[in-house]
Amino acid sequence: MAGSFLKEHLSPGWGRFIGLGWLCVLSGSRFSDPDCSPSRSSRLLHPGNTGPGTAGEKQRPGKETPGARQADRQEQEEPGLRERNNGTLAGFIQRRRGGGQLTLRLVKPGASPMQEHLLVEENSTCWQIIQGDRQEVERALLNSITVSLKHQAITEGDYLNMTRNCRSFVRARKYITVPLSPEEEHFPLAYSMVIHQSIEMFERLLRSIYAPQNVYCIHVDRKSPGQFHAAVRAIASCFHNVFVAAKLEWVTYAGWSRVQADLNCMKELLESPVPWRYFINVCGQDFPLKTNREIVRSLRALNGSNVIESDPAPGFKKKRWQYHHDTLEQVVLTAQLKDQPNISTSIFVGSAYFMATREFVSNVFDSAEIQAFLNWSEDTYSPDEHVWATLHRMPNVPGSIPYTQGATRTLGRAVKWSFEAGDIARGALYPPCTGRYRHLVCVYGAGDLQWVVRQRCYFANKFDPNMDNTAIQCMEEYLRNRTLGKTGAGLELWGRPKIWATSLSKEGISRRNSILLHPKVICPCGTAVSVKLRDMKMGTVKCSQSEPQHEEHKD
Repeated sequence: MAGSFLKEHLSPGWGRFIGLGWLCVLSGSRFSDPDCSPSRSSRLLHPGNTGPGTAGEKQRPGKETPGARQADRQEQEEPGLRERNNGTLAGFIQRRRGGGQLTLRLVKPGASPMQEHLLVEENSTCWQIIQGDRQEVERALLNSITVSLKHQAITEGDYLNMTRNCRSFVRARKYITVPLSPEEEHFPLAYSMVIHQSIEMFERLLRSIYAPQNVYCIHVDRKSPGQFHAAVRAIASCFHNVFVAAKLEWVTYAGWSRVQADLNCMKELLESPVPWRYFINVCGQDFPLKTNREIVRSLRALNGSNVIESDPAPGFKKKRWQYHHDTLEQVVLTAQLKDQPNISTSIFVGSAYFMATREFVSNVFDSAEIQAFLNWSEDTYSPDEHVWATLHRMPNVPGSIPYTQGATRTLGRAVKWSFEAGDIARGALYPPCTGRYRHLVCVYGAGDLQWVVRQRCYFANKFDPNMDNTAIQCMEEYLRNRTLGKTGAGLELWGRPKIWATSLSKEGISRRNSILLHPKVICPCGTAVSVKLRDMKMGTVKCSQSEPQHEEHKD
């Protein structure tokens, strides 16, 4: 259907999905397929994967069975994929190895059991929800508590079945499997993911932060059920750059084991062949607010500094480390006073979640002073909230920043605490939670998203699909649009490849979701857009619009 499109100095392959309407992106001197239908004979491979055992996929015993291959062929050759009516996803534009050909995969409603979990749905009202449309927010909140409409969770068993064929799993779940720009490819990141429950939330978080040049260490709580462990390992086995930590801790809330879990991942990440530049730790209920490229650009601008929340300790928190604590099933305060730590600064407090340079992580293991401080912290309460914050203020620690009174605070996560929420006009820091509070922290509902997307933090916490799946679904759509569109810098192309676009409807594409047509031209969310072909000699596509573009949030 398409001729050569990408230059050889592009990343090995690329793909993205385009939702809501039929769209064809072709290259060459003319439209070779007026129906914009993929050839039945074309082998639809996920970008960057040429088969089991390649860099994009690990080979697992028993994974690629004859039955699985036959099912894969039937899926690709299904006549319904060529039908034009009721198509909701016109999405994977794929570069095939060998000739650099592009194919367009068309997905029908009901054609796949994963249809419910597509990042963009035909009836999506996410942009209205994110903009704070009261009617849509109320409808979403009603759906979250209506039994017949509640989200049906993907279980551990579902993931074990789906990952029997890794290629199909990665494709169906729409992972981005090639670097989207040289800037990202040359600045890999390392993630530590500490989880203990909610397999679906973990997988959706992994998908939201996944990039093939990065590396991901997953620490699973030893006390989590066996099937949860098995499902996590099955998901990890489908990626060459995702692994489960070799040493797993029995994690106790507010105990040292939470710090040790990150340390275990840190050590293994340093041994990884990936030359990552920054370390980022997340938990299973986090969700990113920035694209991988936005994170990379922000970290590069820091010139080697860390991003660690670090503030002077208030008096009421000092007993956390002034007294010895016993760790049984929970952390228990004792009357035994501790000696002061032998460090070159006072103790600071902050978040358990941070971003730090590779040099910082290496120094954690190489510095005798830091190792002594870590050992001293093992019997304190919630050491994850003072260890990293204190290291960030210690002189001679790579990326550390001396404390300056009045300096802008660094916040680890966008969080709504119950005791700080309320009427903003009366001094509250933010509006009340529209979801539900858990441990005094808001588990976000759809009505919180307008506030969430305006925060400066890199991640927000907490999300739970069993509480409000719409909130997560809309954040996924928001982030994917930013990843492939203008605000997230999107996909970078070199040279001036010829690009044409056409719609199969007379009205053109008139939808609310972002659709990337050209690196510098995007039809934004929230507007009625009609796509027209113009300026063919320069290979550009321009959008005319009847409403002003949504103003992106500035950092």
